[in-house]
Amino acid sequence: MATEEPQFSILEKTPPFELRFYAPMILAEVKVEGNLDEASSQGFRLIAAYIFGQNQVSEKIAMTSPVVIEGQAPKSAKIAMTSPVTIESNAGQWIISFVMPSEYTMESLPKPLNPKVQLRQIPAVKRAVIGFTGFYNENKVSERTLELEEWMKAKNLQAASAPKFARYNPPWTLPFMRRNEIMIDIRD
Repeated sequence: MATEEPQFSILEKTPPFELRFYAPMILAEVKVEGNLDEASSQGFRLIAAYIFGQNQVSEKIAMTSPVVIEGQAPKSAKIAMTSPVTIESNAGQWIISFVMPSEYTMESLPKPLNPKVQLRQIPAVKRAVIGFTGFYNENKVSERTLELEEWMKAKNLQAASAPKFARYNPPWTLPFMRRNEIMIDIRD
């Protein structure tokens, strides 16, 4: 069965770069501490528990992808399960998020039982994106982020967010089949 991903349209494509327009979405997110791998793992488990039924009505919520890790420093990464899951870094603190399936509204999503899990509506947004395959690490994420920032500079695009790292595949996916992206929100 296909995993739902956020809806977007491609405004410009110059491989490996794209400029995309994303429809509004709802995120389930959690703040965690540690290095990138520790935060990814801990945040993923907390949000996965929510979508697997740790909510006020014990309802299971479908998985989406990617998992996103958002950082305010050069470190950023996305993880796979719900698309996207986002992790945002601020002095060792990360925000891990999953995009909720499009069938839900803020009113229809079951409320999380764990107070660490928060729901947040994201308005429509333009994002510059660079894709890559294989395993990720902090160096690879930093290198791809730099490439994306250089492309944005050449296109005169201004960042409106910290870089986000998105992972679309489960951990057992073969490296050459893994889909990863760095995304940066763009100012209008």
